[in-house]
Amino acid sequence: MEDNIFDKVHEVDLKKTMETSYIDYAMSVIASRALPDVRDGLKPVQRRILYSMNDLGNGPDKPHRKCARIVGETMGKYHPHGDSSIYGALVNMAQEWSTRYPLVDGHGNFGSVDGDGAAAMRYTEARLSKISMELTADINKNTVDFAPNFDETEKEPTVLPARFPNLLVNGTSGIAVGMATNIPPHNLKEVINAVVQIIDDQIEDREETTIEEILKIIKGPDFPTGGMILGTRGIEEAYRTGRGKIRVRAITDIEAMPNGKSRIIVTELPFMVNKARLIEKIAEMVRDKRIDGITDLSDQSSREGMRIVIELRRDVNANVILNQLYKHTQLQDTFGVIMLALVGNQPKVMNLLEMLNHYLNHQEEVVTRRTQYELNKAEERAHILKGLLIALDNIDEVINIIRGSQNVQIAKAELIERFGLSEVQAQAIVDMRLRALTGLEREKIEAEYKELMEQISRLKAILADRKLLLGVIKEEILVIRDKYGDERRTSIGFDEFDISMEDLIPREDVVITMTKLGYIKRMSNDTFKAQNRGGKGIKGMQTLDEDYVEELFMTHTHHYIMFFTNTGRVYRLKGYEIPEASRTSRGTAIINLLQLMPGEKISAVIPIEEYREGEYLFMATKKGLVKKTPITDYANVRKTGLAAITLREEDELIEVKYTDNNQDILLVTKYGQCIRFKETDVRSTGRTSMGVRGMNLSDRDEVIGMQLDSQGSELLFVSEKGMGKRTDMDEFTPQNRGGKGVKCYKITEKTGNVVGVKAVNEEDEIMIINTEGIIIRMKCEGISVLGRITSGVKLINLKDKDIVASIAKVRKGDEDDSEEEQESTSESEEADVTENDTSEE
Repeated sequence: MEDNIFDKVHEVDLKKTMETSYIDYAMSVIASRALPDVRDGLKPVQRRILYSMNDLGNGPDKPHRKCARIVGETMGKYHPHGDSSIYGALVNMAQEWSTRYPLVDGHGNFGSVDGDGAAAMRYTEARLSKISMELTADINKNTVDFAPNFDETEKEPTVLPARFPNLLVNGTSGIAVGMATNIPPHNLKEVINAVVQIIDDQIEDREETTIEEILKIIKGPDFPTGGMILGTRGIEEAYRTGRGKIRVRAITDIEAMPNGKSRIIVTELPFMVNKARLIEKIAEMVRDKRIDGITDLSDQSSREGMRIVIELRRDVNANVILNQLYKHTQLQDTFGVIMLALVGNQPKVMNLLEMLNHYLNHQEEVVTRRTQYELNKAEERAHILKGLLIALDNIDEVINIIRGSQNVQIAKAELIERFGLSEVQAQAIVDMRLRALTGLEREKIEAEYKELMEQISRLKAILADRKLLLGVIKEEILVIRDKYGDERRTSIGFDEFDISMEDLIPREDVVITMTKLGYIKRMSNDTFKAQNRGGKGIKGMQTLDEDYVEELFMTHTHHYIMFFTNTGRVYRLKGYEIPEASRTSRGTAIINLLQLMPGEKISAVIPIEEYREGEYLFMATKKGLVKKTPITDYANVRKTGLAAITLREEDELIEVKYTDNNQDILLVTKYGQCIRFKETDVRSTGRTSMGVRGMNLSDRDEVIGMQLDSQGSELLFVSEKGMGKRTDMDEFTPQNRGGKGVKCYKITEKTGNVVGVKAVNEEDEIMIINTEGIIIRMKCEGISVLGRITSGVKLINLKDKDIVASIAKVRKGDEDDSEEEQESTSESEEADVTENDTSEE
C-alpha cells in the first residue's frame, strides 16, 4: 500500500513550474482582464456587460432593468468570474465623476464622490446610455469578429465597433502583472476633431499628420470632476512618449467675508480624489497644528455642485494657507499617465498619434465590413426582385406553368428552365401573393429595384475607393461629435515652474479693471466703443453693493504689472496671469492672485515692459510726500511682496509713476489746488526711504492725483458730480517743491470735490467710471478747454447719490478704432446713449 503512494509522487523542478504557471497567469491577466483594447477602449468585463445589455434590448429607449439581471446575464453567458467584479465595473461606467461620458444610465444609489459604495445590485437598476449605443452600433452587420464564450454555447464579440474613440474619450486605468495602464479621459469634441484632421490629411494627400498638429487640437485631458491642470509640460511629455506626470489642482476662490475674515471656497476637485477623505485630512492637519489659521471647515455640497468652505482667522494670509493645502493635501494631485493598451492582443505603450491611428484603422475595417455586408444584402434582394419582375412581365405564362405542375418542385424546375432563373428567384415567384399583380405593387417593386441598384453602385464605389470610405467615417463621426460633444470641464492653467508656458500666451493688448473691494479682471481692448460726450455709457461690470471700479488701464499680456498698496508694499504679476472675464462679470478677488496682508489695498498699478537703468519710479502719498527710486531696485519682487516706501502713520501711498528724470511733476488735491515742480528737485533715494515733502497741504486737504507734463498738453479735471474741463498745461508754471501750488478747479455745490486728474492731448480718449460701475468712454476733443479757475461742463449723467469714482486714460497706440466705432454708438444694442447734454455749458 505504502509503495503505491510513493509511486504517485512526481519530482518536478519548482522553479520551472512556477515560471510556466506564473507566465500563464500573467498573460491571462494582461490579455483578458486588466488592459483595454486600443480599438474600443474597453476591458473584457466592460465589453461583455455592454454586449449583454445590448442583447437584452436594455437600451436608452427602454425602461431600466435590475442590475442583478444584467450581472447574471453577463456572468452566465460571457464572464465566468465573481458577480462583485462585474457589478463593480457596471457601477464605474455609470458614475458621472468616474467616467467622462457615462456608458451606463444608472437608476438608484450608485455611490458618491465621498467614496460611498453603490447599493447592492438587487436594489439598483440600469440601462445603456445614449452614447454607448454608438459603441455597439452595427454590431449585427458583421462588423467585428465573434469568438466562442467560455463553454462554447454562445458567441461574444472580440471587440466592439466603437463609432467614437472611447479609449481616449473615457480613459481607463488597470493594473496587470508587471505593467499598468492609466489613460486620462479627454473631451469628445477635441478627440473627434483630431481624428477628422488625420482623415482630412489623408483624403487631400497632404503630408502625414504630425503630433504637433494633434497637440494644437487636443489641449489636454478633460476630467469629469473639472479641476485645473498646471502647465503643459506634463501633457506634452505624455502625448509624445506615452508616459508623463500631469499636476491637477482643485478650483478654489478666496472670498472676503463681511466680518473682515476671509474664506477659501473649493468648487472642483482633482480626478479620483475622495472628498470626505480630503476634508478629514485637512481637519487632521489643523488638529495637529501642521496648518495654523483655519477656524472652520464645512462641506456645503448639494445637487447644485460641490462647495467645501474653509474659514480663516482674521490675521492670516489666505494665499499662504492655500499653498500649504496644495502642498500637504490632495487639493493638488498628480495624475501619472501611462498610455498602455492591447494592440493585436499585445500590450504596447503608445503616443497620442499612434492611438488615434489605431482607432482610425479599426474604423476603416468596421466600415468596410459593414459596407460589404450591406452590399451582399442589397444584391440578394435585387436578385429576387429581378426574378419577380421577369415573372410579372410574363405573368400569364407563369400562372399556366404553376397551374399545370403537379407540385411546387416541378413548377420551380419548369420556371428555372423556361426563364433562366435561379433557385432563389423561382422560390420567390412561387411564394408570390396575388396582390403583387396589382399595378401599384408592380410600381413598388420597380421603384425598390431601382433604389437598390443605386445603393449597390454607391456601396461598390465606397469599397473601391479608400478616400470615399474615409469620407463616410468622417461624416458619421462628426454627427456623433455634434450630438454628444460638450465644453471642456478641466481648464489648463499656468505652471510657475514651466517657462515654456509663456510662449503659448498670445501677445495682445488688454484692458484690466479693478474695483475698490479688489476684484480684478482682464478683457480684450475692443470691449468698449467710443461714445459722444454726455452719454450714459455701457454697463462695465457687475459689482457688489458699495463696490465700484477704481482702476482701469490698458496693458499687454506679456508685460509686468506692479501693484503698489496703500501700506507702501509692491507686488507683481504678468498681464496674462490675471484671469480673463467678460465685460459684465465681477472678476477675481485680487487676494486670489497676490499675497496681500489683512487690511492692505491696492492704490496704484503700473504696467512695465522691462527694468532699464536710468529710469525711476516716482511716488506720491496722500499727505503730500514724494519719493524717487531707480526702477532697477524693484526688478526682483518676491511672491510675498516687497517694501516700496516707508510711510508715516495715517499716510497712504496714492500714486506711482514711471519716469526718466526729465519730467515735471504735477500734484492735484481734492480741494482744487495744483503744484508743478521739476523731477530733478527730488533726489533719488533707496527703496525703503520715506521721501521728501512735495506739496504743503491746507487743513483736511489730500492729494488725489499725480501727473507728468510729458503725458499730455492739457490737464483734464473731473469732479464728483460728473463735471469736467481741460486746462492748458502751460497755465501751471513750475515752482519749487513743497509749496502750496495754485488754484486749478473752481469747486461749487454743483461740482463736488475733484476726484480725478489726467494729462491728455486732444486726440486722447478717457473712460469715466461711476460708483454704480457704469463706464463711459469719450474723446477729449469734445471736452471744453477752460481757464484754471473754472468748473467745466457736464461729462456724464449721474442719478441721485451716484458720484464719479475714477477716470482712466485710453493710451495712444492701444486702439485702432474703425470709423464706425468712433461715431456715437447709438445703434448698438449694448450702449444706451442719450443725446449730447449741452445745458451745462
